[in-house]
Amino acid sequence: MRKLLNNKINCIMAASLLTLTGLSMTACTNHKELSAQTVESQTTEAQAKDSREKEFETKDTLVLNTDDTNSADNNVPKVTSMSVKKKEAVQSFADTDETAYVTADSVNIRKEPSTSSEVLKKLNKGTKVQRTGKNEEWSRIVVEGKTVFISTRFLTLEAPATQAVEASTAAGGNSVSQLASGAQIKLNPEWRYAGNSKINSGYATLYKAEGNRKDITVCVNAGHGTKGGSSVKTLCHPDGTPKVTGGTTAQGATTAVAVSSGMTFQDGTSEASVTLKMAKALKTELLSRGYDVLMIRESDDVQLDNIARTVIANNTASCHIALHWDSTASNKGAFYMGVPEVASYRNMEPVASTWEKHEALGKSLVQGLKNAGVKIFDNGRLPMDLTQTSYSTIASIDIELGDKASDHSDATINGLAKGLADGVGIYFGK
Repeated sequence: MRKLLNNKINCIMAASLLTLTGLSMTACTNHKELSAQTVESQTTEAQAKDSREKEFETKDTLVLNTDDTNSADNNVPKVTSMSVKKKEAVQSFADTDETAYVTADSVNIRKEPSTSSEVLKKLNKGTKVQRTGKNEEWSRIVVEGKTVFISTRFLTLEAPATQAVEASTAAGGNSVSQLASGAQIKLNPEWRYAGNSKINSGYATLYKAEGNRKDITVCVNAGHGTKGGSSVKTLCHPDGTPKVTGGTTAQGATTAVAVSSGMTFQDGTSEASVTLKMAKALKTELLSRGYDVLMIRESDDVQLDNIARTVIANNTASCHIALHWDSTASNKGAFYMGVPEVASYRNMEPVASTWEKHEALGKSLVQGLKNAGVKIFDNGRLPMDLTQTSYSTIASIDIELGDKASDHSDATINGLAKGLADGVGIYFGK
């Protein structure tokens, strides 16, 4: 009986040994197959675009740990454990220098290119950013002077076709608190006087101060710079009445060019290029002082006529400053275009409700320039019936910073920017 029992036990052990040997060989075989599959999978994955925002930094690799000592029974390696090894993949970026736009609302920007990295802030749809590098997963961008990262799938190089903003009215101007820095603002056809605009396919761009915020938005309008603007006519006044003063457009005219081409400085430089340089310098100075800035134009051409520029400013800014140089050649100095002392004009809306604000802003800007050592023409004021003034519902002024004989070097431009920013502070009591 005992012998029979021992035979049964030996049979069972033999069967178990054969099973174990089979399992070990199967495990080794599966390991080889799995390793091959893993390599193939990783190669395929590296070639495919991932449609989701995810971490780019890890891949899981299955590793079988074996005991190199031989078994006394079957002389095969023995599987002792199984572990998962995480391997960091090297991030690389192709360098770029391009403007890109956010394609979705509330997109995270992160400190590092990983979904586990700290979220620094969120960007809204349409926000314009500068992209300095990219790969399939992540883009390296500059936001408020800092290098950060955003999922590549949420960026496009195509500017939004439209982003009309319904701004809510607030004290001292219209609130743009709901908009992110870099938001592009098109003319909303529902806004007052928008229907009088003829050229309005372009957009203005909003920039927000990082620190010492004053919650005041200054519209900086680089004069001229609209291709084809001089061949289109718009109403001088919203009600169709004639101009009460002369100027580029004669007194008594009911229409004026949508945007004039501007003059040329004595050194051959176009006024439009100088006003653009001036606008960028003023933007930098205002942001540094805590003002938000609405930039009407940031390139050689923006498809916004003078009415569109004014109406956008009316609905998204606290004040509107248009930058110009006069067409005379006497180096006359700076001055603002004041509201004509003509009763019919001052009684016409929206001039009737705002002309005192225009005058106060103009005087403040001239005072700031004077304090900064800038040459001032006469008493710093010249009355002029302008399209901008005629359509403005916020404090709005055309400031002439000299004429075609005036110096427009970088040093002069920077000095003018400081003087104008001082003038803005005088107007708002800041």
